[in-house]
Amino acid sequence: MNNKCLEVFRFTKEYSVRRLEERDTEAILSLCSKNPLYYQYCPPFVTKDGILQDMHALPPNKDISDKYYVGYFKDDLLIAILDLIVAFPDDKTAFIGFFMTDVSVQNKGMGSKIIKELCDCLCSAGMESVRLAWVEGNPQAEHFWHKNGFIETGDKSDMGEDTVVVAQRDLI
Repeated sequence: MNNKCLEVFRFTKEYSVRRLEERDTEAILSLCSKNPLYYQYCPPFVTKDGILQDMHALPPNKDISDKYYVGYFKDDLLIAILDLIVAFPDDKTAFIGFFMTDVSVQNKGMGSKIIKELCDCLCSAGMESVRLAWVEGNPQAEHFWHKNGFIETGDKSDMGEDTVVVAQRDLI
């Protein structure tokens, strides 16, 4: 994998991108709390403690160098959050654990543009596919990811009260 492409500033040409830190918690909380539909399907509702946990959450056998918990900024305003794990679940796949845009920029193509540019960057870095999952029955998530070229793999995971649908977009 070409790590140079995975410098966060290369994720997009239009926005400023940087790793999010504890000092960004209020901005993250503000953005996320304006998206109640997401938390209707994927509780619990966002909290500062939950954000701090998410910043450091990793799948088994991964370390923090594989994680990109980043914010996209326009004129110093946080407009999108992305949690990405590279080389998971295999060396040629990246996994989007979370992606959310601010309500002020939704339905304007900005989220799709970010995902397209991210996929282009990941492909340049040697990734062959991108995976993610959404809670079964969440029409907003399903529509967005289908529109952006993600197709259900047929795998579903029982997460207790919810079932998540695994989807993938091939990059090559």
